[in-house]
Amino acid sequence: MGKKVLIVGGVAGGASAAARMRRLDETAQIILFERGEYISYANCGLPYFVGGVIADRDELLLQTPEDMRGRYRIDVRVQHEVKAIHRDTQTVDVLDIQRGTVYSESYDALVLAPGSSPLLPPIPGRESDRVLSLWTVPDTDRIRAVIKEKNVKSAVVVGGGFIGLETAENLRHLRLKVSVVEMLNQVMAPFDYEMAQLMHQQLTAHGVDLTLDDGVDSFTDTGSGVIVRLKSGKEIATDLVILSIGVRPNGELAKAAGLNMNARGGVITDNQMRTSDPAIYAVGDAVEVTDFVTGQPTMIPLAGPANKQGRIAADNIAGGDVTYKGTQGAAIVKLFDLTAASVGTNEKALTKGGRTKGTDYDVVTLAQNSHAIYYPGASPLTIKLIFSLPDARILGAQIVGWGGVDKRIDTLSVAMRLGATAVDLKDLEMAYAPPYSSAKDPVNMLGFMAENVLTGKVRFAAWDALDTPDDNRILLDVREGEECAAYAIPGSLNIPLGQLRANMHTLDRSKEIIVLCAIGVRAYNASRLLMNEGFQDVKLYPGGTTFYSSTHYEELET
Repeated sequence: MGKKVLIVGGVAGGASAAARMRRLDETAQIILFERGEYISYANCGLPYFVGGVIADRDELLLQTPEDMRGRYRIDVRVQHEVKAIHRDTQTVDVLDIQRGTVYSESYDALVLAPGSSPLLPPIPGRESDRVLSLWTVPDTDRIRAVIKEKNVKSAVVVGGGFIGLETAENLRHLRLKVSVVEMLNQVMAPFDYEMAQLMHQQLTAHGVDLTLDDGVDSFTDTGSGVIVRLKSGKEIATDLVILSIGVRPNGELAKAAGLNMNARGGVITDNQMRTSDPAIYAVGDAVEVTDFVTGQPTMIPLAGPANKQGRIAADNIAGGDVTYKGTQGAAIVKLFDLTAASVGTNEKALTKGGRTKGTDYDVVTLAQNSHAIYYPGASPLTIKLIFSLPDARILGAQIVGWGGVDKRIDTLSVAMRLGATAVDLKDLEMAYAPPYSSAKDPVNMLGFMAENVLTGKVRFAAWDALDTPDDNRILLDVREGEECAAYAIPGSLNIPLGQLRANMHTLDRSKEIIVLCAIGVRAYNASRLLMNEGFQDVKLYPGGTTFYSSTHYEELET
């Protein structure tokens, strides 16, 4: 008999570690404990089951205990909770939940994959059976039952992160009236504010009522519904509340065992996923890892990293020498027919960390179609790329659009991982045909733009530069007259690009000139013309009127 390996937690990281361990060592005795009823289920798919997009509940169960036993000869024990770790004797105490008995199990190696749990702050009225959370398969059963049994017509989702927004979308699929309440001034914290505005616009367009910059003060169950009272005093009457405020690591077991922990309750590991006890490994949502961009400790509860970490732990238990090389935080979310994705750090984090735009880092924002505009179905993409100065190392990217978002964020993620600079993006050879891309793919365009910034060929204005009136500034719109007749930013001066050479003498050279067009291409040509003719203070408005209208959608709708 080979090593005896115990695994605590049977979802992403734990199930991955168990399967990998068996593939590496047929002699190992592998026991997997899961305190819930299910292992290896697709918790990222839970909102879609609530909304009926995934119709069959069994589709969420990627591996059953029977599958794991039959395929991998793994002893899977569901509804068994590990209550204590005795490091001196290398044993654990296990509660058999169904029988109510406790027994001991020894180990040669122990893998902790306890995951995380929803944050459930002590809000008055939270005990109502109409106030629920969504994190496990049984949670979906409860939510679906309440919707059916209580004839739910409306819902409030508290929290505007990934799970919260996916839940809001799927509740709208059920034709419920949906409100989202978020304490921050934006949804989706990994995105910068201006990029989140595109998501705000999409959610509002699909009938989701957004309440931002406000938190929940209390819930009052009226018997037939819930009154959600906010910190501002606003009240929302609803039939159902879904809490999606965030998650906390399930680190209690590790802490009680005396393992090294961080301030957030996460388990500290080395780059081989080994804890402060060399016989114990930890993976997944409950562990502290290294941020690939900053090199600083972080906690990022994502399924992809958890699976990789489980694999690495198993490799090292089996005698390997494999390291985890940090987390980039690559993530993507579907919002109705819109897609939003991010990787790396954002500008908010850089500013909070003391970095200065234009000195320590810079940004380019691109608005371009997902593929050749003459091929049917082309749709807008907005991409924000952040890179360091002066070395142009890619620090992060955010993309919001209707098509092709996933392949661009994955390309940028790979480029980051392999050490490419922002300028290197111009040299990437992307597959091109009109239904899929353009001859100059958006990723290539980011490289061209970054190079132009670094070599001084262009300067970009801030996305909110036009929000403050300035008599010493000219907003030059180089679109055609009929485009401006349909929509123009107040106070702008229209000189079409084709007429600029003949009319630039009318521009005051002492003033700052911000140039814009529909998406930025004509404005770039106009800015180069002006700079070549000696204009000293010329800036390009990022993304043109397309981006401006999205980031200012609220005022444009009033």
